[in-house]
Amino acid sequence: MADRIILVTGSTDGLGRALAGALAREPATTLLLHGRDQRRLDELAAELADAPAAIQTVRADLSELAQVHRLADDIENRTGYLSVLVNNAGVGGGEPDGTDRRLTPDGYELRFAVNHLAAFALTRRLLPLLDRGAPARVVDVASLGQAPIDFDDPFLANGYTGMRAYGQSKLAMITTALVFARQLDPRRVTVNSLHPATYMPTKMVLQTVGHTVDSLETGLHATRRLVLDPAMDGVSGQFFDRTEPARAHPDAYDPRIQQQLWDLSVRLTGRR
Repeated sequence: MADRIILVTGSTDGLGRALAGALAREPATTLLLHGRDQRRLDELAAELADAPAAIQTVRADLSELAQVHRLADDIENRTGYLSVLVNNAGVGGGEPDGTDRRLTPDGYELRFAVNHLAAFALTRRLLPLLDRGAPARVVDVASLGQAPIDFDDPFLANGYTGMRAYGQSKLAMITTALVFARQLDPRRVTVNSLHPATYMPTKMVLQTVGHTVDSLETGLHATRRLVLDPAMDGVSGQFFDRTEPARAHPDAYDPRIQQQLWDLSVRLTGRR
């Protein structure tokens, strides 16, 4: 049987790092671990060097779409298929300063760009590899913190807060995950999103809210389940609160909003 090939974005910190460590213990697995800092990637690879899985690292700053597309090119050049894509990289509601609206090099609001547009573009670009790795999975690490998308002002030039931007970006991620799931044969590629845990002890959470609720292990267990559990074979188009099926914000299921967001996301991310 061919090795599983799993790409995890945002693997050098928090949940992504914990997930990388857990998946590295899986035999017959190749991990492609993404981060934006090569030094931290090298440290992670060294830490996992004795694990059963084969470890490769890929670097990109997902706030810049040109680098997102270069990352997809890099993955396409490294492998003929993917088994799992975990869209985990993200910016929380308080880092950078949640009152400081920042734009990316493309002129997009930072949280919308990293949390939604980068994951959307990467998923679209890598769908052929996922189809060749069928049965394959896409796992989007989202949140219960969701806010309606302002299509008249998606970059929130007015009424900006970091938490509103974060919530909007996570609802966008969940909404397009539902569209991907509807478009794809679940026997070949499934697409699901989840709220892994509430206020895990990660740098993002501590900088945003300053306290924790759930353990990192709770989020790791919920996310690993969507990556590996055979019980999830063929399950697609779902949003989970930890390990339980849940309902996202009602807008996520509105066909008009789905289409409007899809069209906006395609236009903003450009190249397929």
